[in-house]
Amino acid sequence: MQMESRAILDTAENLDDSFVNAVNAIQSVVDAKGKLILAGLGKNAGICQKLVGTFNSIGVSSSFLDPVQAVHGDLGMCQDEDLAFVLSNSGETREVIELIPLLRRQGVRTVAVTSESQSRLAESCDIILTYLAKEEACPLNLSPTASTTATLALIDAVAMVFLEQRQFSKEQFARFHPSGSLGASLLLKVDEIMRTGDRFATIIQGSSVQETIVEMTRAKAGSISIVNANGGLEGIFTDADLRRAILKDPEVFSQAIESFMTRNPITIATGTLVADALKSFEEHRIDDLLVVNSDNKPVGVIDGQDLPKLRVV
Repeated sequence: MQMESRAILDTAENLDDSFVNAVNAIQSVVDAKGKLILAGLGKNAGICQKLVGTFNSIGVSSSFLDPVQAVHGDLGMCQDEDLAFVLSNSGETREVIELIPLLRRQGVRTVAVTSESQSRLAESCDIILTYLAKEEACPLNLSPTASTTATLALIDAVAMVFLEQRQFSKEQFARFHPSGSLGASLLLKVDEIMRTGDRFATIIQGSSVQETIVEMTRAKAGSISIVNANGGLEGIFTDADLRRAILKDPEVFSQAIESFMTRNPITIATGTLVADALKSFEEHRIDDLLVVNSDNKPVGVIDGQDLPKLRVV
């Protein structure tokens, strides 16, 4: 693992303008509505498949091209305005090198991804991305390990810099990840999962602690929002607040709720993504999160116990 880590760090420390050129070339492909092609043999074929998934997930249409199958018809996927990342550690893999002139004939620009900047692959491509893997983690220094790790990290970095340059948003990302917990947390907004109506406990300030507990029990809630006469948020009262209040004063039930509520509670605005709500739960270590409108009036609550059921955590 240390050997593979060194390969990544050495590669990062030796990046040059070719990295920028590769990012800009992808932008040109997107602008021209072309696609990204990733080609490689052996272990690099698996790396290409992973990278195809990465680029597709950030809105860059991508496909894998097997250099062997390319000459048996798969070259038909390649069109003018496309860009091909061609992977070979040595830069001398015969099938990979023979692929370059075929891609050029299709009008495809090429990026060599190799550890050898003086190789035939590097010399024949438009852009050269090199990584440094001085030795493989394999005891025989033969099985591709550090080299494939560096390759993956290098092109992942290209993808993430492109994402940042493009100012790709969470909403855009969510469009390509609609399924599972990731899609749920990115696509859903708090309005869709918060408790409202009879399941949302609220009471006006001045009410007693006993009245507050009755309302919490009715709503089967672990918290209740305290509002003023205009419906504005004044505070929150939770089961934990109740336990602390009883320990402090056994006669708590007849007293006004504002003496025991938590003022200025953590809230989140309507229309906010659930992903941001999850951050609030984690950062503030809370069990319930009030949802307020633009007038700071509570309109619902996200109960932390609901999140696993909704499969957003």
